[in-house]
Amino acid sequence: MSNSENGTGDDDESTTHAVVLDYLPHGRSDDNRPQYQKNPVAYALTEDSFDLFELTLTDEADINIVDRVAVDPLDDEQIDTLQQIEFDDLTSSAQSELEYAIEAIIDADEGRFVDFYNEAQPITLRLHQLNLLPGIGKKLRNKILDTRKRGPFESFEELSERVGGLHRPKEVLIERIEEEIRDEDLKYKIFARSE
Repeated sequence: MSNSENGTGDDDESTTHAVVLDYLPHGRSDDNRPQYQKNPVAYALTEDSFDLFELTLTDEADINIVDRVAVDPLDDEQIDTLQQIEFDDLTSSAQSELEYAIEAIIDADEGRFVDFYNEAQPITLRLHQLNLLPGIGKKLRNKILDTRKRGPFESFEELSERVGGLHRPKEVLIERIEEEIRDEDLKYKIFARSE
């Protein structure tokens, strides 16, 4: 069900959306209550700050994996409650879906993530935000910085064409974002909100 169908509207920039990672129509398996007392549950990843949530759904909810739902303000037609959770609280299905959800979020707003390469700054005198990305050392970081001085990157394709040695700029971001979500004790977080 699209957001326009469920009344949340796609154009409202103040609305926080999330991508559904898993949907349990019969509730959580560790809930020992009788079936008629269990609510459907979904696990979702927010698009803006990559927060994980467990959503308790209404019985009438029409939600599937990879659907986009409004979580702030709460989509009161489908979601009863939401609770922020950790990576380890996800179902194994939700954990395996995480990479694909991150990729879908990046694909839907490529400019935002390409801009990271355009705007990344030093963190300390010895460490740059670009160095936090897997596979980007001092040499490749300097290539990116030198190349962006000649003009901003417009797409991942252009980025990999202009910077020799950077062959998978989108996949590098996916890997970093997934690491930030999985490891709550990571010292530096660029994309996922740290609590």
